[in-house]
Amino acid sequence: MLNPILLYKALAEETRLKSLLLMQKKGELCVCDLMRALNLSQPKVSRHLSELRKHGLVLDERRGKWIYYQINPMLAPWVKQVLEITLKHNLTLIEPELQFLKGKSCSNGVSE
Repeated sequence: MLNPILLYKALAEETRLKSLLLMQKKGELCVCDLMRALNLSQPKVSRHLSELRKHGLVLDERRGKWIYYQINPMLAPWVKQVLEITLKHNLTLIEPELQFLKGKSCSNGVSE
């Protein structure tokens, strides 16, 4: 069960916070998209996503060779509210990363 201490520990790390905020803003994202947006290696991104998954903050789904992540829709209402408010009042925190998510996605080869 996710409690405030575990949530805020997860949010205290910049990569995890930005990953969650990007998913909150864009919806489902592929690991390759997060790698590009965060300018980090696949192992580093996967390690942080694993931590978020361990606490039930995100869900993953494998499609072929790609793994897609999304914020867990079954999160407690208070957790959803924390993420929504954090995004609303801190959008500038992820603006540079959002720019990298425009254009071609490595998982589908399609421009947005």
